[in-house]
Amino acid sequence: MNKLVLVGTLLLGGMTSALSWSEESSLAAGHLAEAIRFPTVSYQDSGQMDLPAFREFQRFLRSTYSEVFSTLDVEIIAEHSLLLTWKGQDLSLKPVLFDSHYDVVPIEQGTQSEWTHPPFNGVIDQGYVWGRGALDDKVTVITTLEAVSSLLKSGFQPERTLLFSFAHDEEIGGAQGAVNIARILKQRYGSLEFMVGEGGLVLSDNPFLSDRSVAMVGLAEKTYVTLTLKAEGEGGHSSTPVNDNAIIRLAKAVTALHENPFKPRLQPPVSEMLATVGEHIGGVQGFMMRNQWLSAPLLTWTLSRDRVSNALVRSTTAVTMFNAGIKENVISQKAEAKVNFRLLPGVSPEDLIRDVADIIDDPAISITSNDWMQGPPVSDVEGVGFQRVAAAIHSVLPSAVVTPSMLTATTDTVHYVGLTESIYRFHPYTLPSDDVGKVHGTDERVAVDSVDTAVELSTELIRQASF
Repeated sequence: MNKLVLVGTLLLGGMTSALSWSEESSLAAGHLAEAIRFPTVSYQDSGQMDLPAFREFQRFLRSTYSEVFSTLDVEIIAEHSLLLTWKGQDLSLKPVLFDSHYDVVPIEQGTQSEWTHPPFNGVIDQGYVWGRGALDDKVTVITTLEAVSSLLKSGFQPERTLLFSFAHDEEIGGAQGAVNIARILKQRYGSLEFMVGEGGLVLSDNPFLSDRSVAMVGLAEKTYVTLTLKAEGEGGHSSTPVNDNAIIRLAKAVTALHENPFKPRLQPPVSEMLATVGEHIGGVQGFMMRNQWLSAPLLTWTLSRDRVSNALVRSTTAVTMFNAGIKENVISQKAEAKVNFRLLPGVSPEDLIRDVADIIDDPAISITSNDWMQGPPVSDVEGVGFQRVAAAIHSVLPSAVVTPSMLTATTDTVHYVGLTESIYRFHPYTLPSDDVGKVHGTDERVAVDSVDTAVELSTELIRQASF
Protein backbone atom coordinates (compact mmCIF):
# COMPACT_ATOMS: atom_id res chain seq x y z
CA MET A 1 0.00 0.00 0.00
CA ASN A 2 2.94 2.35 0.46
CA LYS A 3 3.25 2.47 -3.33
CA LEU A 4 -0.02 4.31 -3.59
CA VAL A 5 1.84 7.59 -4.01
CA LEU A 6 4.11 6.58 -6.82
CA VAL A 7 1.88 8.69 -7.20
CA GLY A 8 22.84 21.59 -35.05
CA THR A 9 25.68 23.93 -33.66
CA LEU A 10 23.95 26.82 -31.88
CA LEU A 11 25.06 30.34 -31.09
CA LEU A 12 23.72 31.29 -27.69
CA GLY A 13 24.61 34.43 -25.80
CA GLY A 14 27.70 34.93 -27.91
CA MET A 15 29.05 31.46 -27.09
CA THR A 16 29.22 28.60 -29.56
CA SER A 17 27.88 25.30 -28.35
CA ALA A 18 28.86 22.11 -30.12
CA LEU A 19 25.81 20.41 -28.66
CA SER A 20 23.11 19.36 -31.05
CA TRP A 21 20.05 17.19 -31.01
CA SER A 22 19.31 14.22 -33.20
CA GLU A 23 17.21 14.70 -36.31
CA GLU A 24 14.92 12.08 -34.80
CA SER A 25 14.13 14.36 -31.87
CA SER A 26 11.15 16.67 -32.01
CA LEU A 27 11.37 20.40 -32.55
CA ALA A 28 9.73 20.95 -29.16
CA ALA A 29 12.37 18.81 -27.43
CA GLY A 30 15.07 20.77 -29.22
CA HIS A 31 13.56 24.03 -28.02
CA LEU A 32 13.45 22.68 -24.46
CA ALA A 33 17.11 21.70 -24.70
CA GLU A 34 17.93 25.25 -25.80
CA ALA A 35 15.90 26.68 -22.94
CA ILE A 36 17.82 24.62 -20.39
CA ARG A 37 21.09 26.22 -21.52
CA PHE A 38 20.11 29.52 -19.95
CA PRO A 39 21.09 29.28 -16.24
CA THR A 40 18.03 31.07 -14.88
CA VAL A 41 18.75 30.03 -11.31
CA SER A 42 16.85 31.58 -8.42
CA TYR A 43 18.82 32.11 -5.22
CA GLN A 44 17.47 33.33 -1.90
CA ASP A 45 20.27 35.88 -2.09
CA SER A 46 19.18 37.78 -5.20
CA GLY A 47 22.71 39.14 -5.56
CA GLN A 48 23.79 35.70 -6.77
CA MET A 49 21.26 35.61 -9.60
CA ASP A 50 22.61 35.82 -13.15
CA LEU A 51 20.04 38.37 -14.34
CA PRO A 52 21.50 38.66 -17.86
CA ALA A 53 20.63 34.98 -18.30
CA PHE A 54 17.00 35.81 -17.48
CA ARG A 55 16.96 38.56 -20.09
CA GLU A 56 18.63 36.29 -22.65
CA PHE A 57 15.99 33.65 -21.96
CA GLN A 58 13.23 36.14 -22.70
CA ARG A 59 14.93 37.08 -25.97
CA PHE A 60 15.16 33.38 -26.82
CA LEU A 61 11.41 32.99 -26.29
CA ARG A 62 10.59 36.04 -28.41
CA SER A 63 12.81 34.79 -31.24
CA THR A 64 11.67 31.17 -31.10
CA TYR A 65 7.96 31.97 -30.79
CA SER A 66 7.86 35.21 -32.78
CA GLU A 67 4.27 34.68 -33.94
CA VAL A 68 3.07 34.22 -30.37
CA PHE A 69 4.84 37.34 -29.13
CA SER A 70 3.68 39.44 -32.09
CA THR A 71 0.03 38.34 -31.87
CA LEU A 72 -0.70 38.14 -28.15
CA ASP A 73 -0.44 41.12 -25.82
CA VAL A 74 2.88 40.82 -23.97
CA GLU A 75 3.77 42.49 -20.67
CA ILE A 76 6.96 42.32 -18.66
CA ILE A 77 6.17 42.17 -14.95
CA ALA A 78 8.75 42.99 -12.28
CA GLU A 79 11.43 43.17 -15.00
CA HIS A 80 11.71 39.45 -15.58
CA SER A 81 8.28 37.75 -15.48
CA LEU A 82 6.05 37.59 -18.54
CA LEU A 83 2.28 37.88 -18.88
CA LEU A 84 0.75 37.05 -22.26
CA THR A 85 -2.91 37.80 -23.02
CA TRP A 86 -4.84 36.11 -25.84
CA LYS A 87 -8.00 38.17 -26.07
CA GLY A 88 -11.19 36.18 -26.45
CA GLN A 89 -14.11 36.90 -28.73
CA ASP A 90 -16.59 37.05 -25.83
CA LEU A 91 -15.32 39.51 -23.24
CA SER A 92 -18.22 38.69 -20.93
CA LEU A 93 -16.58 35.36 -20.12
CA LYS A 94 -14.12 35.28 -17.25
CA PRO A 95 -10.51 34.58 -18.28
CA VAL A 96 -8.59 31.39 -17.60
CA LEU A 97 -4.96 31.54 -16.47
CA PHE A 98 -2.21 29.06 -17.33
CA ASP A 99 0.69 29.58 -14.91
CA SER A 100 4.25 28.25 -15.11
CA HIS A 101 7.77 29.48 -14.34
CA TYR A 102 11.18 29.47 -15.96
CA ASP A 103 13.46 29.93 -12.97
CA VAL A 104 15.14 26.82 -11.62
CA VAL A 105 16.78 25.72 -8.38
CA PRO A 106 20.57 25.71 -7.94
CA ILE A 107 22.75 22.65 -8.34
CA GLU A 108 23.91 21.40 -4.96
CA GLN A 109 27.60 22.11 -4.54
CA GLY A 110 29.73 19.02 -5.00
CA THR A 111 27.16 17.10 -7.06
CA GLN A 112 27.94 18.48 -10.53
CA SER A 113 30.14 15.48 -11.38
CA GLU A 114 27.27 13.11 -10.59
CA TRP A 115 25.20 14.34 -13.55
CA THR A 116 25.20 12.19 -16.68
CA HIS A 117 25.37 15.42 -18.68
CA PRO A 118 26.24 18.85 -17.24
CA PRO A 119 23.04 20.36 -15.84
CA PHE A 120 22.97 23.43 -18.09
CA ASN A 121 24.20 21.86 -21.34
CA GLY A 122 20.73 20.95 -22.56
CA VAL A 123 21.70 17.59 -24.07
CA ILE A 124 19.33 15.24 -25.88
CA ASP A 125 20.60 11.70 -25.46
CA GLN A 126 19.14 8.20 -25.10
CA GLY A 127 15.67 9.54 -25.83
CA TYR A 128 15.75 12.15 -23.03
CA VAL A 129 16.23 15.88 -22.67
CA TRP A 130 18.70 16.29 -19.79
CA GLY A 131 19.24 19.28 -17.52
CA ARG A 132 17.94 21.55 -14.81
CA GLY A 133 14.44 22.70 -15.73
CA ALA A 134 13.64 19.68 -17.89
CA LEU A 135 10.89 18.90 -15.39
CA ASP A 136 10.55 21.95 -13.19
CA ASP A 137 9.34 23.91 -15.02
CA LYS A 138 10.79 24.98 -18.35
CA VAL A 139 9.10 22.00 -19.97
CA THR A 140 5.70 23.54 -19.25
CA VAL A 141 6.79 26.98 -20.50
CA ILE A 142 8.03 25.48 -23.76
CA THR A 143 5.15 23.09 -24.38
CA THR A 144 2.62 25.85 -23.62
CA LEU A 145 4.23 28.18 -26.15
CA GLU A 146 4.49 25.35 -28.68
CA ALA A 147 0.77 24.78 -28.26
CA VAL A 148 -0.16 28.45 -28.60
CA SER A 149 2.05 28.75 -31.68
CA SER A 150 0.39 25.74 -33.28
CA LEU A 151 -3.10 27.02 -32.52
CA LEU A 152 -2.31 30.45 -33.95
CA LYS A 153 -1.02 28.90 -37.16
CA SER A 154 -4.21 26.89 -37.49
CA GLY A 155 -6.35 30.03 -37.21
CA PHE A 156 -7.82 29.10 -33.82
CA GLN A 157 -9.57 31.87 -31.89
CA PRO A 158 -10.60 31.43 -28.24
CA GLU A 159 -14.07 32.38 -27.06
CA ARG A 160 -12.79 33.57 -23.71
CA THR A 161 -9.61 35.46 -22.90
CA LEU A 162 -6.68 33.22 -22.08
CA LEU A 163 -3.77 34.34 -19.90
CA PHE A 164 -0.30 32.82 -19.78
CA SER A 165 2.08 33.74 -16.96
CA PHE A 166 5.75 32.77 -17.04
CA ALA A 167 7.24 33.75 -13.69
CA HIS A 168 10.90 34.26 -12.87
CA ASP A 169 11.01 33.70 -9.09
CA GLU A 170 8.65 30.87 -8.20
CA GLU A 171 11.46 28.86 -6.65
CA ILE A 172 12.00 31.56 -4.03
CA GLY A 173 8.36 32.30 -3.26
CA GLY A 174 7.12 34.42 -6.16
CA ALA A 175 7.23 37.69 -4.23
CA GLN A 176 8.03 39.70 -7.35
CA GLY A 177 6.62 37.70 -10.23
CA ALA A 178 3.38 36.00 -9.20
CA VAL A 179 2.49 38.60 -6.57
CA ASN A 180 2.57 41.42 -9.12
CA ILE A 181 0.92 39.39 -11.86
CA ALA A 182 -1.92 38.51 -9.50
CA ARG A 183 -2.29 42.15 -8.46
CA ILE A 184 -2.54 43.31 -12.08
CA LEU A 185 -5.05 40.59 -12.98
CA LYS A 186 -7.16 41.45 -9.94
CA GLN A 187 -7.33 45.10 -10.99
CA ARG A 188 -8.02 44.21 -14.60
CA TYR A 189 -10.51 41.34 -14.35
CA GLY A 190 -11.62 41.01 -10.74
CA SER A 191 -11.74 37.23 -10.91
CA LEU A 192 -10.90 34.24 -13.10
CA GLU A 193 -13.01 31.29 -14.17
CA PHE A 194 -10.22 28.95 -13.10
CA MET A 195 -6.46 28.55 -13.39
CA VAL A 196 -4.11 25.71 -14.28
CA GLY A 197 -0.78 25.75 -12.46
CA GLU A 198 2.11 23.37 -11.90
CA GLY A 199 1.85 20.36 -9.68
CA GLY A 200 0.31 17.14 -10.94
CA LEU A 201 1.54 14.91 -13.73
CA VAL A 202 0.83 11.70 -15.61
CA LEU A 203 2.39 8.69 -13.87
CA SER A 204 3.06 5.93 -16.36
CA ASP A 205 3.63 3.01 -13.99
CA ASN A 206 1.15 3.03 -11.13
CA PRO A 207 1.73 -0.30 -9.35
CA PHE A 208 -1.98 -1.09 -9.07
CA LEU A 209 -2.89 -0.27 -12.67
CA SER A 210 -0.11 -1.85 -14.71
CA ASP A 211 -1.94 -1.31 -17.98
CA ARG A 212 -3.12 2.24 -17.27
CA SER A 213 -1.39 5.54 -16.70
CA VAL A 214 -2.71 7.79 -13.94
CA ALA A 215 -3.10 11.52 -14.52
CA MET A 216 -3.00 13.29 -11.17
CA VAL A 217 -4.62 16.72 -11.05
CA GLY A 218 -3.82 18.61 -7.88
CA LEU A 219 -6.82 20.12 -6.09
CA ALA A 220 -4.74 21.38 -3.18
CA GLU A 221 -1.25 21.96 -1.89
CA LYS A 222 0.23 22.11 1.57
CA THR A 223 0.98 25.37 3.35
CA TYR A 224 4.67 26.19 3.81
CA VAL A 225 5.65 27.59 7.21
CA THR A 226 9.09 27.90 8.81
CA LEU A 227 9.36 28.58 12.53
CA THR A 228 12.47 29.89 14.29
CA LEU A 229 13.14 28.47 17.74
CA LYS A 230 15.54 30.29 20.06
CA ALA A 231 16.99 29.41 23.44
CA GLU A 232 19.21 31.34 25.80
CA GLY A 233 21.22 30.05 28.71
CA GLU A 234 24.24 30.55 30.92
CA GLY A 235 27.54 30.81 29.06
CA GLY A 236 31.10 30.28 30.16
CA HIS A 237 34.22 28.21 29.75
CA SER A 238 33.75 24.62 28.69
CA SER A 239 36.01 23.48 31.53
CA THR A 240 33.23 24.31 33.99
CA PRO A 241 29.99 23.14 32.34
CA VAL A 242 26.68 24.78 33.22
CA ASN A 243 23.30 23.20 33.75
CA ASP A 244 21.37 25.87 31.88
CA ASN A 245 22.88 25.14 28.45
CA ALA A 246 21.08 26.87 25.56
CA ILE A 247 22.17 24.25 23.03
CA ILE A 248 20.90 21.41 25.19
CA ARG A 249 17.61 23.19 25.82
CA LEU A 250 17.07 23.79 22.10
CA ALA A 251 18.18 20.28 21.19
CA LYS A 252 15.52 18.90 23.51
CA ALA A 253 12.91 21.12 21.86
CA VAL A 254 13.66 20.06 18.29
CA THR A 255 13.97 16.43 19.38
CA ALA A 256 10.49 16.65 20.89
CA LEU A 257 9.13 17.97 17.59
CA HIS A 258 10.92 15.25 15.63
CA GLU A 259 9.72 12.46 17.90
CA ASN A 260 6.12 13.65 18.17
CA PRO A 261 4.73 13.94 14.63
CA PHE A 262 1.30 15.37 14.10
CA LYS A 263 -1.63 12.99 13.95
CA PRO A 264 -2.28 11.59 10.46
CA ARG A 265 -5.68 11.97 8.87
CA LEU A 266 -7.28 10.95 5.60
CA GLN A 267 -9.10 13.85 3.97
CA PRO A 268 -9.86 15.30 0.53
CA PRO A 269 -8.35 15.35 -1.97
CA VAL A 270 -6.25 12.32 -0.93
CA SER A 271 -9.35 10.36 0.02
CA GLU A 272 -10.86 11.19 -3.39
CA MET A 273 -7.67 10.08 -5.12
CA LEU A 274 -7.75 6.70 -3.39
CA ALA A 275 -11.44 6.22 -4.14
CA THR A 276 -10.93 7.03 -7.82
CA VAL A 277 -8.03 4.62 -8.21
CA GLY A 278 -10.01 2.03 -6.25
CA GLU A 279 -12.75 2.10 -8.88
CA HIS A 280 -10.30 0.45 -11.26
CA ILE A 281 -8.90 -2.15 -8.88
CA GLY A 282 -10.52 -5.39 -7.94
CA GLY A 283 -10.24 -7.56 -4.86
CA VAL A 284 -9.90 -6.54 -1.25
CA GLN A 285 -7.53 -3.72 -2.06
CA GLY A 286 -9.96 -1.98 -4.39
CA PHE A 287 -12.82 -2.55 -1.97
CA MET A 288 -10.90 -0.93 0.85
CA MET A 289 -9.97 2.09 -1.25
CA ARG A 290 -13.56 2.59 -2.37
CA ASN A 291 -15.22 2.03 0.99
CA GLN A 292 -13.40 4.43 3.25
CA TRP A 293 -16.27 4.56 5.73
CA LEU A 294 -14.89 1.19 6.76
CA SER A 295 -11.21 1.35 5.88
CA ALA A 296 -10.13 4.95 6.60
CA PRO A 297 -8.19 4.09 9.81
CA LEU A 298 -6.29 1.27 8.08
CA LEU A 299 -5.57 3.36 4.98
CA THR A 300 -4.35 6.26 7.11
CA TRP A 301 -2.11 4.02 9.19
CA THR A 302 -0.66 2.32 6.11
CA LEU A 303 0.07 5.57 4.29
CA SER A 304 1.66 7.13 7.36
CA ARG A 305 4.22 4.33 7.60
CA ASP A 306 5.97 5.27 4.36
CA ARG A 307 8.22 8.34 4.17
CA VAL A 308 6.69 9.60 0.91
CA SER A 309 3.03 8.73 1.40
CA ASN A 310 3.21 9.98 4.98
CA ALA A 311 3.24 13.52 3.57
CA LEU A 312 -0.20 12.91 2.07
CA VAL A 313 -1.87 12.28 5.40
CA ARG A 314 0.13 14.33 7.88
CA SER A 315 1.35 17.86 8.46
CA THR A 316 5.08 17.23 8.39
CA THR A 317 7.95 18.50 10.52
CA ALA A 318 11.55 18.88 9.33
CA VAL A 319 14.37 20.38 11.41
CA THR A 320 16.47 22.00 8.71
CA MET A 321 18.92 24.45 10.34
CA PHE A 322 20.74 24.68 13.67
CA ASN A 323 23.04 27.53 14.66
CA ALA A 324 24.93 27.81 17.94
CA GLY A 325 28.38 28.39 19.33
CA ILE A 326 31.40 30.49 18.45
CA LYS A 327 34.30 28.31 19.63
CA GLU A 328 34.79 24.72 20.71
CA ASN A 329 35.74 25.63 24.29
CA VAL A 330 33.07 28.28 24.84
CA ILE A 331 29.59 27.44 26.08
CA SER A 332 27.21 29.37 23.87
CA GLN A 333 24.62 31.61 25.49
CA LYS A 334 22.33 31.44 22.48
CA ALA A 335 21.09 28.75 20.10
CA GLU A 336 18.72 28.97 17.16
CA ALA A 337 17.02 26.40 14.96
CA LYS A 338 14.70 26.57 11.98
CA VAL A 339 11.97 24.01 11.55
CA ASN A 340 10.05 23.72 8.31
CA PHE A 341 6.45 22.53 8.31
CA ARG A 342 4.14 21.56 5.45
CA LEU A 343 0.57 21.79 6.65
CA LEU A 344 -2.40 19.80 5.45
CA PRO A 345 -5.32 21.78 4.03
CA GLY A 346 -7.40 23.17 6.86
CA VAL A 347 -4.49 23.52 9.29
CA SER A 348 -3.65 27.18 9.91
CA PRO A 349 -0.24 28.56 10.89
CA GLU A 350 -1.86 29.80 14.09
CA ASP A 351 -2.88 26.21 14.89
CA LEU A 352 0.68 25.10 14.17
CA ILE A 353 2.32 27.56 16.56
CA ARG A 354 -0.06 26.55 19.34
CA ASP A 355 0.62 22.85 18.78
CA VAL A 356 4.39 23.36 18.56
CA ALA A 357 4.38 25.22 21.88
CA ASP A 358 2.42 22.36 23.46
CA ILE A 359 4.83 19.73 22.14
CA ILE A 360 7.96 21.60 23.23
CA ASP A 361 6.41 22.46 26.60
CA ASP A 362 9.18 24.91 27.48
CA PRO A 363 8.19 28.56 27.87
CA ALA A 364 11.87 29.54 27.75
CA ILE A 365 11.97 28.59 24.05
CA SER A 366 10.82 31.50 21.90
CA ILE A 367 8.88 30.64 18.75
CA THR A 368 8.72 33.13 15.89
CA SER A 369 7.96 32.97 12.20
CA ASN A 370 8.35 34.98 9.05
CA ASP A 371 5.25 36.18 7.26
CA TRP A 372 3.21 33.38 5.77
CA MET A 373 0.27 33.04 3.44
CA GLN A 374 -2.69 30.83 4.09
CA GLY A 375 -2.68 27.85 1.76
CA PRO A 376 -5.19 27.70 -1.07
CA PRO A 377 -8.45 25.89 -0.33
CA VAL A 378 -9.23 22.49 -1.80
CA SER A 379 -10.64 23.05 -5.28
CA ASP A 380 -13.91 21.49 -6.37
CA VAL A 381 -13.49 18.16 -8.11
CA GLU A 382 -16.91 18.74 -9.67
CA GLY A 383 -15.96 22.22 -10.87
CA VAL A 384 -15.79 23.22 -14.52
CA GLY A 385 -12.02 23.61 -14.34
CA PHE A 386 -11.43 20.01 -13.27
CA GLN A 387 -13.89 18.76 -15.88
CA ARG A 388 -12.10 20.70 -18.66
CA VAL A 389 -8.68 19.44 -17.56
CA ALA A 390 -9.99 15.88 -17.39
CA ALA A 391 -11.57 16.19 -20.84
CA ALA A 392 -8.27 17.39 -22.30
CA ILE A 393 -6.39 14.47 -20.75
CA HIS A 394 -8.92 11.91 -21.98
CA SER A 395 -8.77 13.40 -25.47
CA VAL A 396 -5.01 12.83 -25.71
CA LEU A 397 -4.64 9.84 -23.35
CA PRO A 398 -7.99 8.04 -23.56
CA SER A 399 -6.95 5.10 -21.37
CA ALA A 400 -5.55 7.24 -18.54
CA VAL A 401 -7.28 7.33 -15.18
CA VAL A 402 -7.75 10.95 -14.13
CA THR A 403 -7.68 11.38 -10.39
CA PRO A 404 -7.63 14.31 -7.96
CA SER A 405 -4.47 14.63 -5.90
CA MET A 406 -2.65 16.88 -3.45
CA LEU A 407 0.72 18.53 -3.98
CA THR A 408 2.91 18.12 -0.90
CA ALA A 409 5.16 21.00 -2.00
CA THR A 410 4.13 24.63 -2.63
CA THR A 411 3.76 26.69 -5.79
CA ASP A 412 2.87 30.20 -6.94
CA THR A 413 -0.84 29.31 -6.90
CA VAL A 414 -1.10 30.62 -3.34
CA HIS A 415 -0.80 34.15 -4.76
CA TYR A 416 -3.86 33.72 -6.96
CA VAL A 417 -6.39 32.71 -4.33
CA GLY A 418 -7.89 36.21 -4.44
CA LEU A 419 -8.69 35.67 -8.12
CA THR A 420 -10.18 32.19 -7.99
CA GLU A 421 -10.59 29.26 -5.65
CA SER A 422 -10.72 26.93 -8.67
CA ILE A 423 -7.03 26.13 -8.96
CA TYR A 424 -5.96 22.94 -10.72
CA ARG A 425 -2.34 21.83 -10.69
CA PHE A 426 -1.23 19.74 -13.65
CA HIS A 427 2.05 19.36 -15.51
CA PRO A 428 1.26 17.95 -18.96
CA TYR A 429 4.20 15.56 -19.04
CA THR A 430 4.36 11.82 -18.35
CA LEU A 431 6.92 10.28 -16.03
CA PRO A 432 7.79 6.85 -14.68
CA SER A 433 7.82 6.77 -10.91
CA ASP A 434 11.62 6.35 -10.82
CA ASP A 435 12.05 9.80 -12.40
CA VAL A 436 9.73 11.69 -10.05
CA GLY A 437 12.57 12.05 -7.57
CA LYS A 438 14.70 13.81 -10.19
CA VAL A 439 12.66 17.00 -9.76
CA HIS A 440 15.13 19.37 -8.03
CA GLY A 441 17.59 16.48 -8.04
CA THR A 442 20.55 15.11 -9.96
CA ASP A 443 20.02 14.03 -13.57
CA GLU A 444 16.76 15.88 -14.03
CA ARG A 445 15.41 14.69 -17.38
CA VAL A 446 12.27 14.20 -19.44
CA ALA A 447 11.66 11.78 -22.29
CA VAL A 448 11.41 13.26 -25.78
CA ASP A 449 8.16 11.33 -26.29
CA SER A 450 6.82 12.90 -23.12
CA VAL A 451 7.63 16.38 -24.42
CA ASP A 452 5.71 15.66 -27.61
CA THR A 453 2.72 14.35 -25.66
CA ALA A 454 2.93 17.39 -23.40
CA VAL A 455 2.54 19.64 -26.43
CA GLU A 456 -0.59 17.70 -27.41
CA LEU A 457 -1.94 17.95 -23.88
CA SER A 458 -1.15 21.66 -23.64
CA THR A 459 -2.92 22.25 -26.94
CA GLU A 460 -6.02 20.41 -25.79
CA LEU A 461 -5.97 22.11 -22.39
CA ILE A 462 -6.03 25.49 -24.15
CA ARG A 463 -8.89 24.35 -26.39
CA GLN A 464 -10.91 23.12 -23.44
CA ALA A 465 -10.35 26.34 -21.50
CA SER A 466 -11.23 28.60 -24.42
CA PHE A 467 -15.05 28.37 -24.34
